[in-house]
Amino acid sequence: MARLEMADAARTMKRFYANAAAREGEGGHEILLDGRAVKTPARAALRVPTRGLADAIAEEWNSQGETIEPRAMPLTGLANVAIDRMGPERESFVAGLARYAESDLLCYRAEGPDALAARQAQHWAPLLEWARRRFDVDFEIVEGIVHRPQPAGTVDRLRRAVEARGPFELAGLSPLVTISGSLVIALALAERAIDLAAAWEAATVDEAWQSEKWGADAEAERTLAARRAEFAAAHRFLELLG
Repeated sequence: MARLEMADAARTMKRFYANAAAREGEGGHEILLDGRAVKTPARAALRVPTRGLADAIAEEWNSQGETIEPRAMPLTGLANVAIDRMGPERESFVAGLARYAESDLLCYRAEGPDALAARQAQHWAPLLEWARRRFDVDFEIVEGIVHRPQPAGTVDRLRRAVEARGPFELAGLSPLVTISGSLVIALALAERAIDLAAAWEAATVDEAWQSEKWGADAEAERTLAARRAEFAAAHRFLELLG
């Protein structure tokens, strides 16, 4: 019998259940397949903190066809990360995200053309100003791509902003940071200072400029669409945490 757990993201498996449902239990809400509890890849119970997230994960399982496609189940995957990795790997996970404070996308502006630099400033300056107020930090703004260290206090305060989050919040925050290249964008979106559309526009200023300037490339467009879907799924995951 197939094990009731999420398959590796690169593999598929035949559907082996008729119905998925959420059930409130001790310590959270679990996911059931034909009445049997789903396990994570590390064999822990797939148990999440809110009913909204549990129902959405159950819907991912119900939406599968004859073959289970793990890549079409991003909420399940993020829940697995929160459960399986945030215990033994929490410190390194936090450190990896916090490092983006040292080289945040929003701090590196184009040397030219002026129109691109102006568009970057239009989208990025308000986000940096929000972060200044929210976390009592400041930023070194750089023209070009040569790394310049950020103030130690800025890096420390943003690290603590990451560290203060629980395992499920960290799991949802991670793709927002890595896809955008910006801890500031991710934190602003997580704290509802901006909406998803504004966050994505800020994260893809350069890509949009290149597409307008040189025309759309089909492969690049597919890659960008996949990144946007993953970004949106991570945002939804955080929203379902309540």
